[in-house]
Amino acid sequence: MNEPAPAPVQAVEVSDVSKRFRLELNRPTSVKEAVLSFGRRDVRHLWALRDVSLAIEKGSFFGLVGHNGSGKSTLLRLMAGIHRPTSGRITARGRVSALLELGSGFHPELTGRENVFLNGAMLGLSRRQMAAAMDDIIEFSGVGDQIDAPVKIYSSGMYMRLGFSVAVNVEPEILLVDEVIAVGDEEFQQRCLQHMERLRSGGTTIVLVSHDTALVRELCDRVGWLDGGHLRSVGDPDEVVDTYLVHATEPS
Repeated sequence: MNEPAPAPVQAVEVSDVSKRFRLELNRPTSVKEAVLSFGRRDVRHLWALRDVSLAIEKGSFFGLVGHNGSGKSTLLRLMAGIHRPTSGRITARGRVSALLELGSGFHPELTGRENVFLNGAMLGLSRRQMAAAMDDIIEFSGVGDQIDAPVKIYSSGMYMRLGFSVAVNVEPEILLVDEVIAVGDEEFQQRCLQHMERLRSGGTTIVLVSHDTALVRELCDRVGWLDGGHLRSVGDPDEVVDTYLVHATEPS
């Protein structure tokens, strides 16, 4: 008798996650305004995510689509551990490397090389491990001798290239990418995509937030559509993207 296939290993599990942000309107700009407005500030709460549940299999390429403000980037930051859920739970099984915004984790006064070591330490990697990866990081990023210049003088493209190079060259088990590869030139974008494909082939789980639905269709095994903080659909890339695009073109 055939034994049942083993259940797939989940790299990331999101269980009934909601995230609320506290927004303080008319924030005082001086000590006098703060004193005068004490006790009567206008505070509102924004629910960025509501009761989101999904599972991402180990070694898969998962995409997130949705309008601006739909909660995609918030969910990625929760997966990265930058924010904590207001309710619910997120479990990530493996070392997480995230590229969520240009220069995230970079200190402007430090050199590119110093920031590479800093980022490695934040990921729990030793200085020896980062030194071993340094040549590959510099070569992939293309920053050359500027690696020893303060990153505050870097262009946005240099920031992005170095940040991406660090993220993908530290042997991540889970890689989170939020749209930033769109900043580079076409040649570098292709190198990024090819490298992510190699990572996936090696067993890395990748979660990509992108407005480029053609790219999502091409790369992803499964896709989730977020709308107004709610997870509307998860499944086959073509089906989910088609549904999302139909919804996006409907009159409001």
